[in-house]
Amino acid sequence: MNLVTIPIKIKLEERLLGTVPKDKSVYKTYIAHKTTEENKEEETATVEEIEGRGWTGFHSDEKGLFVYDYLVKGFIKNAATVLKDSKAIKIKNLKSKIQNYVFVFPRRVYFGKKKADGVFERPLQAMTMQGPRVSLVRSDYIEEGLVLKFEIKLLEHKEITKATIMELFEYGQLQGLGQFRNGSFGRFVVVK
Repeated sequence: MNLVTIPIKIKLEERLLGTVPKDKSVYKTYIAHKTTEENKEEETATVEEIEGRGWTGFHSDEKGLFVYDYLVKGFIKNAATVLKDSKAIKIKNLKSKIQNYVFVFPRRVYFGKKKADGVFERPLQAMTMQGPRVSLVRSDYIEEGLVLKFEIKLLEHKEITKATIMELFEYGQLQGLGQFRNGSFGRFVVVK
């Protein structure tokens, strides 16, 4: 088995909003249920518990704030879904191939910070059975300019190449990481 290692360094061009509910029970019930029992306990332990609803932040441990590898892989898979029919990338079943041939390391991608830079509040609108409702949500954020470093390990494949991966990461300039990406949050550029 031949693995190609691609070091990636991205720089945030816009604030990155936290994606983790600051409520361990909500996280464990609605988010971590998709993983193994061992990972569920590990991930839930890194969630900050607060008094309040509708607040998201980041995972943290003794080293500081971080995101798990699956957030980055989710970005790559989303980019694959969008770009699969583009002129630059014409690969059938691209998202499935990304799932099977592309891996993000390390499992915890650290920001190099012990706490978030601030809190961003915004209204969310939803149509319910009782009619339209508006609620206020809060998200911790990391300020633009931060550089994240991680590796992509690529199982050699005739279609999925380093150039393919880099093309998918270019999509980060348009659609970033984290919450409220449609509001331009989490946009980044590839530095290396």
